[in-house]
Amino acid sequence: MALDEGSGWRFRGEPRALEGVADGWHLRVVQPYRALKTYRCPGCEQEIFPRTLHLVVWPEGSPEQRRHWHRACWNRHFAELERAGERRRRRRSPGGG
Repeated sequence: MALDEGSGWRFRGEPRALEGVADGWHLRVVQPYRALKTYRCPGCEQEIFPRTLHLVVWPEGSPEQRRHWHRACWNRHFAELERAGERRRRRRSPGGG
């Protein structure tokens, strides 16, 4: 899930933050100067320390489920979700294995 030009990423909210929606997930990039608290990353169970660039991620339409992730942990988790979805689609398709 790249932060590419033209990918639907926009600066939104107050304070301004880079946000986007991809495959049913809402993401917000938290810049180091805005990261003032310690959070626990659900991907690695390690702390995200203040002043650390990270992501806030939640399922579209469910902001109460938002979680703070290290960017690398989210990228790994998202790739796993994509692979699992691919496997499910293959099993459902005619002749899928």
